Amino acid sequence: MNHRDLIAALTPVARQAGARIMEIYRQPPEAEIKGDGSPVTAADAAAEAVILAALASIAPEIPVISEENAASHALAAPDRFFLVDPLDGTKEFLKRDGKGAFTVNIALVEGGRPVMGVVYAPALDRMFTGADGVGASEDRGTGPQPIATRAASGDQRVAVASASHRDAETDAWLAAQGIARTVSIGSSLKFCLVAAAEADVYPRFGPTMEWDTAAGDAVLRAAGGTVRNPDGSPFLYGKRDYRNAAFVAHAQAPETA
Repeated sequence: MNHRDLIAALTPVARQAGARIMEIYRQPPEAEIKGDGSPVTAADAAAEAVILAALASIAPEIPVISEENAASHALAAPDRFFLVDPLDGTKEFLKRDGKGAFTVNIALVEGGRPVMGVVYAPALDRMFTGADGVGASEDRGTGPQPIATRAASGDQRVAVASASHRDAETDAWLAAQGIARTVSIGSSLKFCLVAAAEADVYPRFGPTMEWDTAAGDAVLRAAGGTVRNPDGSPFLYGKRDYRNAAFVAHAQAPETA
């Protein structure tokens, strides 16, 4: 199945997972705490069940690494695999603050690169997709429309940063870059806002996991952006324990940003 067909198959899956999330979102918030200290809800499990069943039918030959399937985290990364975060932004989900900054993330990684991504924000009904050879698009309920990054420079740039994990290192980087305007938002929406030309850069120095970033990363790269390590080297997937170090996501390559 090529990337275009895969997006077509997975978009309704993300919507179905999002619908399950929203059913639970309308109930009083409840969460358990996992061993790593992060929260998990019934919505995480419900959305994951939808996605894993669909992937087993759509592409049974491709291994799946999913946040809530702890056993999958011990698998050595193959050359081609799915990365799934059924509910990215669980803290935002639990806040019930009306911002809707949580997403369903499904990504395909090939050769250490995220080559296809589907990101759905069910509370906002914003569906982002992107893939190598296909480009990036957003669907706000009226059909997919192409999106692409913008070219901004200097103090005209707008940064997006984590709403729940902002740190001093991020603040120092933004100050050094001369970026005064920052939008705080949760989940993989940060990548998508850069992809959709609503922001220009997303620096992240705190810890993340690969399933947090791969789908949004794929959308951004398909829209013309880049994701690099802070030293400018390639940001790759399939790392030990699927754990990310720091990165900076740019609307344009760093030398032209």
